[in-house]
Amino acid sequence: MPSTLGFINSKLLFCLLVTSILYHSAFVTSKPTGFSLRAVIDDSPESPLYLIENLTIAERLERLIKISYSRVNYLNLVSSGDAKLVPDNIRIPMLRDALYYAVAFTIGSQGHPVKLLMDTGGGLIWTQCLPCPNCFPQKLPIYNPAASTSYATLPCSHPFCNGDRRLYNCEHGRYCVYNAQYSGGASTSAIASTEAFHFFVDQHSTHPFNVIFGCSYDSRDIAFMNTDISGIFGLSFSPDSMASQFSALIQHRFSYCLAPFDDVTPRPLVLRFGEDIPQLPPQSVGSTQLIASPTSYFFYLGLKDISVAGHRIGFPPSIFQIKPNGLGGFFIDSGALFTHIDADALAGNAYAEVLKGFAAYYGSKYLKQTGASPEGFELCYERPPNFDEFATLTFHFDESVYTVNGQYMHVIAPNFFCVGILKGSSVSVLGAWQQQNKRIIYDGGRGVLEFADENCMNDIA
Repeated sequence: MPSTLGFINSKLLFCLLVTSILYHSAFVTSKPTGFSLRAVIDDSPESPLYLIENLTIAERLERLIKISYSRVNYLNLVSSGDAKLVPDNIRIPMLRDALYYAVAFTIGSQGHPVKLLMDTGGGLIWTQCLPCPNCFPQKLPIYNPAASTSYATLPCSHPFCNGDRRLYNCEHGRYCVYNAQYSGGASTSAIASTEAFHFFVDQHSTHPFNVIFGCSYDSRDIAFMNTDISGIFGLSFSPDSMASQFSALIQHRFSYCLAPFDDVTPRPLVLRFGEDIPQLPPQSVGSTQLIASPTSYFFYLGLKDISVAGHRIGFPPSIFQIKPNGLGGFFIDSGALFTHIDADALAGNAYAEVLKGFAAYYGSKYLKQTGASPEGFELCYERPPNFDEFATLTFHFDESVYTVNGQYMHVIAPNFFCVGILKGSSVSVLGAWQQQNKRIIYDGGRGVLEFADENCMNDIA
């Protein structure tokens, strides 16, 4: 099943490297049907991929803007396009990594260590395998399926490889395969397989879980080469994602709370699953239905309208709807750093209308626009001393509203600030910047997204 991963050829946005108890004692909590982990972030000094200490704020912003565009371009391209063997006490050590989430664990009877980027917008799970005629260099040894007694190829008779709704293709009547062609020239070809993935069930013991994944023998132009990372770990609604394969355990529920980004450097966080997700007071929780798409497995929301600084714009109902070809719509994605508003909707340029709202607000404050701004941000202002009257933005859903605090609606520097919205092309996305200090709960079992204001610094462990 072809897909595109333009983000792979970009520097990772705020890479939260998975560090399980196996490596760095990262396991945080354990409950009967839930689990949670601490994250380390790419642009955090704690991360082994920390590379931005010598960049100015403007240079950091431009880098993150480019990555955010790359991520959304990938998701935009993707959108055009069995019984769960789950012990009820299993716990998976995992964290967020980069644009996605990541996991570090062992696979196979030989306990081979792997680290995979986890993609909330996709379902593919794959790692490089021997023999590998065309593999990118990785720091951890490449997994050798021949050395594992628990490895097997996925038969062509499997539903993932057979029928009108198949995800992969059968070749030569023997192998179930996929060839993922990624934008920017990256690609991977893999044999669909099954293997024992060993996850922690408590702080000291692991349990093998039979997982369908891709054994990649040909991967080219992958940006995370020369690191420990050897593949991708999918968490979307796709049937082959880890969340779907674990749905009997966690009911497709996971949650995070993004602490405020300090000088565009995100802080560590905790990714929670199942019963490790905190119970929130009902009166403080907003929710909206997750909307099914005919062509993709993203977390779409039924956005109806937008308000800027308390003034409702009054968009036509159709402007944020998913089109029959899979384009359009509005979805939440922690991998896109900044929110994107569609500038190409059939019912009008929503992006321009939202920026008009911000321009009117700051015009009423007599603020002066800057002559130059970080590439990608179109609306930036000189910041007077002690100015903090930043406009809020509210997303209106049928069931509730999601209001972004003015501080988190902007990228703020000592002498200037920018409205933290990017121009979307045939899609609108609620990005991570506008999720700061929000408890976000993906409840795929009930088909609901829940959210609440929270001091996310208290969720760091």
